[in-house]
Amino acid sequence: MERHASVIRVRPDKLSEYEELHANCWEDVLKTLSLCNITNYSIHYGGGYLFSYYEYVGSDYEADMAKMAEDEPTQKWWKITDPCQEKVEWAKDGEWWSELREVFYKR
Repeated sequence: MERHASVIRVRPDKLSEYEELHANCWEDVLKTLSLCNITNYSIHYGGGYLFSYYEYVGSDYEADMAKMAEDEPTQKWWKITDPCQEKVEWAKDGEWWSELREVFYKR
């Protein structure tokens, strides 16, 4: 199992919309997360930022992320949610949600 965390800014005028969308997340999107071996997925808000955490339980992360990116309902979902977000200043080229490096873990 791999733990993944990332961060992105939320547009202040879009926070309520973003929260409402996720309160009613599409079943097809949730199914794709499961099919791509994503578990315990959560998104948290603080100070203008969204922080995500999930656990990856598969064996080929890149292939599963590619499969998710090719999923039509997920693509439609991202077209609705992406306008609510802005990349962080330190995002790498091609990165939307910026990966965070784990510095501590206690089971």
